[in-house]
Amino acid sequence: MRVLQPASCVAVVLSPALGDSLLTMIVVRNLQASGVSATVFGTHASELAAWFPDVDIRPALTRETAPDALASFDRVIQMHPDRPLDAQALRHPDVVLLDSTCRARSPKSMAERLMQFSRDELGLATAGKSNGMVAPAHLQHRKYANRVAIHPTASTRDKCWLPSRFVRLAMRLRKLGFSPQFIVAPEEREAWAYVEAYGIELPKLGSVDTVAAFLYESGWFIGNDSGIGHLASNLQVPTLSLFMRRGLARTWQPGWGAGRVVVGRFLPTGRLRERYWKYTLSVARVAKAFEQLREGLA
Repeated sequence: MRVLQPASCVAVVLSPALGDSLLTMIVVRNLQASGVSATVFGTHASELAAWFPDVDIRPALTRETAPDALASFDRVIQMHPDRPLDAQALRHPDVVLLDSTCRARSPKSMAERLMQFSRDELGLATAGKSNGMVAPAHLQHRKYANRVAIHPTASTRDKCWLPSRFVRLAMRLRKLGFSPQFIVAPEEREAWAYVEAYGIELPKLGSVDTVAAFLYESGWFIGNDSGIGHLASNLQVPTLSLFMRRGLARTWQPGWGAGRVVVGRFLPTGRLRERYWKYTLSVARVAKAFEQLREGLA
């Protein structure tokens, strides 16, 4: 791979997934710290532009807009070979994909892998794990120390712990003096409205920017394997993440702030783990893991 010069201009095309976008911003941060001009294209980054004040962030590209928008850049970086754009849509002579870094067998988290990619593949010797995200000045970090933001959904149903157990966990936390609140997307609110009958708050948050502000001022986060978990960790909010398999947890666990992961009990095959992990993970085990997270920060 050709080593970039400080005067180089790089376009970074972000994934439609929030977690992938935040992770790819590690590469952006390291490029900028080394004097390389980096311009970001992505929906989530655009919504979080106030949290990345030193980055040139532009709206997501389409197949129609990409060729002209990318023509002036020396290099294009994208995580996946076909998301959000394939090679035909990118039409650029120097495209670097992060996909092999994501799929490689490694004990390291994705955040650590992208830091290492920046050092080894891009030649950025001082690369770190930070993606440069900073909160707007009017927000107070962990202002509501007893608020536990609970994210009970994910991009696919197989990643989701049982809804009834999230409710039981929330009620258990409330008895301990915490204020558990479920955070879901606007289109998911109707399916989760019933939790309010249990006295569990379901705040209307809307945009990713508003979710970020809510998380930043929360004391804790508990949730499935999802981009919201990465966002909480990125904001240095202690996170407890629920995973179906230990291998997935090792790779995709949130990699910035303090956190723990908990996985379902051992099952002999991947198919069984994917289908039944949520039934083998008890409320008591998740509550215990949350207690251990708190004790580790005491």
